[in-house]
Amino acid sequence: MFKKIIVAVLVFTVLGNKSFAQNDAPSADTTITIKVKGVTCNNDLKTLSTNVKELRGVSECKSGKAGPVSEFQITFNPALVGTKEIFKAIENTGGCSDPNDRPYKVKVN
Repeated sequence: MFKKIIVAVLVFTVLGNKSFAQNDAPSADTTITIKVKGVTCNNDLKTLSTNVKELRGVSECKSGKAGPVSEFQITFNPALVGTKEIFKAIENTGGCSDPNDRPYKVKVN
């Protein structure tokens, strides 16, 4: 009986330590600010933000004001999605007035 108790304590100790290690992992999210050319109206901002948020790994996409160059603040997990995929999602978004047009360009500094 004593051996069974010892084995049970060891099993719970090992399993308990493993679960704590998983909970202590720091957040891997990164936030970037990018500039996008070609945004002319608030509908453009909404469409672009929605398309970026649909990417796996993106948790937030905040947009600034529409204008010749608009800023977007994007929070994402780089283990799940990269900046190239985010840029591609923006540049492949159809235009507000013509969905077949691709007017948006990421401005790389």
